[in-house]
Amino acid sequence: MKMAVCIAIIGKDNSPKYFTCSNPYEELFFQYKVLSSLDIIEEKLNIASKGGTDVRELYLGMLYSLETHKIYGYVTNTKIKIVIVVESSNTILRDNEIRTMFKKIHSIYADHVCNPFHIPGDQIISKSFDEQIKMIMLGTA
Repeated sequence: MKMAVCIAIIGKDNSPKYFTCSNPYEELFFQYKVLSSLDIIEEKLNIASKGGTDVRELYLGMLYSLETHKIYGYVTNTKIKIVIVVESSNTILRDNEIRTMFKKIHSIYADHVCNPFHIPGDQIISKSFDEQIKMIMLGTA
């Protein structure tokens, strides 16, 4: 069973930097769901900053649940948003596994942007980056 069906990395200006799905035919559906989850992420960040809670907590938890999918969010210290979509039928995944997936993706992303040939703000089109993310999606990383 797949760990995730979609992973997206969104820039601080809400522009997509990286997007991948396990099924290319559903990519438009997932793009819509991921981009609509950005409002929930912004709302959670605003509530956290106004409420005086610890804004260092990067993991936002489940943003919302659909009949077929659950959408989780994570925000880096530099306001880069990472969104993971998993199937609702996947009862094996617990909160700790989702957190671990986010930490791995964050680490891979940090390694990629530290590359001196990476242009800040550009979309990520690296083949090795894509392979590492797909391994996380399959649960083999």
